[in-house]
Amino acid sequence: MPNTSDSFASIHSQVLASIRPDAKEAERLENISKRIISVVQEHGVPAMLVGSVARGTWISGDRDLDIFMLFSPALSREELENQGMSIAHSVAKRFSATTVEKYAEHPYLNMEIAEADTVLDIDLVPCYAVSSASSIQSAVDRTPFHTRYMQERILPYTDDVLLLKQFTKSAGVYGSDLMTEGFSGYLCEILILAYQGFLPLLAAAVSWKPGFVLDIEQHQAEVFDAPLMVIDPVDPRRNVSASVSQTKLLEFIEYAAGYLANPSLHYFSLHSAPLLSKDELKERCKKRGTALWCIVFQTPRGTADTIVPQLRKSSESIVQLLIRYDFRPVRWDEWMGSDTCILLFELMEDVQPGYRCHIGPAVTAREHAERFLEKYMDPESCLSGPYIRDGRYVVEVVRQYCCFTDLIRSQQLFSVALGKQIRVALNMGFSLCSPIDVYTSETAAFLSSYLRYSSPLTRLERGDGVSD
Repeated sequence: MPNTSDSFASIHSQVLASIRPDAKEAERLENISKRIISVVQEHGVPAMLVGSVARGTWISGDRDLDIFMLFSPALSREELENQGMSIAHSVAKRFSATTVEKYAEHPYLNMEIAEADTVLDIDLVPCYAVSSASSIQSAVDRTPFHTRYMQERILPYTDDVLLLKQFTKSAGVYGSDLMTEGFSGYLCEILILAYQGFLPLLAAAVSWKPGFVLDIEQHQAEVFDAPLMVIDPVDPRRNVSASVSQTKLLEFIEYAAGYLANPSLHYFSLHSAPLLSKDELKERCKKRGTALWCIVFQTPRGTADTIVPQLRKSSESIVQLLIRYDFRPVRWDEWMGSDTCILLFELMEDVQPGYRCHIGPAVTAREHAERFLEKYMDPESCLSGPYIRDGRYVVEVVRQYCCFTDLIRSQQLFSVALGKQIRVALNMGFSLCSPIDVYTSETAAFLSSYLRYSSPLTRLERGDGVSD
């Protein structure tokens, strides 16, 4: 397809026709929001709709509403939580909603309301009505300022925001949760505002390098160490893009370059890569010729935002343990399910020889060399040596752990820096399995993604999950 303005305009028109909310949908969400806010205000507490629905930047079909209850900053945190949750439960009862108490920095109430033929997902969140985003008392206190800031500026670029959100969803880089490590909706809005459009943003993004800084208000007050630094327009001490990993940033840059070079509707399609069957999974594992092991244990209680960082920390610590004992990890990944978690490790081999070479000091470093010789002079302390190789003393000693499974089942596992709740869960018991053994309808996507791993642009160009 020729790279022309007409091509882009045609594609964007088709995409927007499918994702832009119509008047009926907007009216329905506005009405239910007003009704909920009215009930909150009956308790003497101001409330406001925040997020993408409040700013008109939500994609059709999204049913998430965020309503913030604004309390006096004079309240203690305990009073804020108690009053906020009490009012939230009262509101939920009025609407016959099903509820779940959730917890970010402090508790909030998630409720589902059946409205006509639609189920709405609504968060009722207590926050402090602070005077500015720089004087927040809890992290959520910034959100009303984000909404007000964008409501005053984003309207001319609403369609561009919708295009960017759909584009990043297609690329698999949308979402600031810790599993995705990608772009939040608010970040998308800031980027569009900064570059005044979707295509100008993409044209600029292809030249980004990790460490890129964007500060549209020119008021940065903190220095950040992150792949992408987008300074919050309402808080000079916050990096809005802190969630974006280097991989997700580069995947976005690659995807943008691909679209600009060869525009296609496929860049806005939600691709579902074909799942491997159990037999296909088995065959792929065999072809790799590596050792793939899963540490499987019960999922600890808590949200993904709490557990996922602990899974990643635990994986990285176990990788260092494997390296220390001469196992060679190739790649690893983590998965959190409703009931079980998986730490997946791929090794060049999972069985080692019975001995290992231990390299000692240089022969010419006499003080260190003499201590080394003294330690290994007893033939019972080593299989061979000490001998000299490449100017250093070497001994061949019995390997403590020849098998990956023996190492992981030993107490060495608990000597490393595991996540607090992961340590507890592993202490309660875990199993070591092959990917084939843990293959279920719930784990199939995770295992398939690992074995078919490639960048978003590569997947699209190969046609993985793309239907005409």
